[in-house]
Amino acid sequence: MIHLPEDNFKHQGMRKKLIDQLRLKGIDNEGVLTAMMKVPRHFFLDLAFLNQAYSDHAFQIGAGQTISQPYTVAYQTALLNIKKGEKVLEIGTGSGYQTSVLLEMGAKVFSIERQKELFDRAMELLPAMKYSPKLFYGDGYKGLPGYAPFDKILITCGAPFVPEELVKQLKVGGIMVIPVGAGEVQVMNLITKISETEIDKKELKNFRFVPMLENKAWGKGKVIVITKVTK
Repeated sequence: MIHLPEDNFKHQGMRKKLIDQLRLKGIDNEGVLTAMMKVPRHFFLDLAFLNQAYSDHAFQIGAGQTISQPYTVAYQTALLNIKKGEKVLEIGTGSGYQTSVLLEMGAKVFSIERQKELFDRAMELLPAMKYSPKLFYGDGYKGLPGYAPFDKILITCGAPFVPEELVKQLKVGGIMVIPVGAGEVQVMNLITKISETEIDKKELKNFRFVPMLENKAWGKGKVIVITKVTK
């Protein structure tokens, strides 16, 4: 059984300073900021990094993965425009920090993690924090067709292209936020599913993510045809 660190006034004060920094960087979605204020980020990092837990930086969490920079979490979450009760598919559970922010916003979260070490950790940590997402160990490119359609889909790793299978699992009118790019830098894409055969794609800011891992069994797959692009 996992033992949670304490979350005292010092931690809460550090969290408040982080939220203030995010506001200065342009994050103005109060729902997102309120949710991030409620989630103790230091729970997701080794205790040795306590003093860095509330800096606006990404950190290694094992298995070659990172906990995202708080600004990135805030930016992606704001783009999703979460409404309470919506079904959200998250690709890349990682530490579980982003998952927790989505849950604090009232979403019903279905999250897939490819790294067994991180999946096992999240399976212990999130219930200990009184969160109840549906966690899955598997291939994020395939999504969760048995639980589709989803109101929103969030990809927290760099994808070389927009996976067709994930677009299929998005509800018409739904939103997908995905960083796209095969190199070191990805472009954040905001995708709205207009119909079963058409999506609108907006290309936004550049970010850096760890790559979305491929399953050798499925190969490269298909690239979704984008019929409308706006910038």
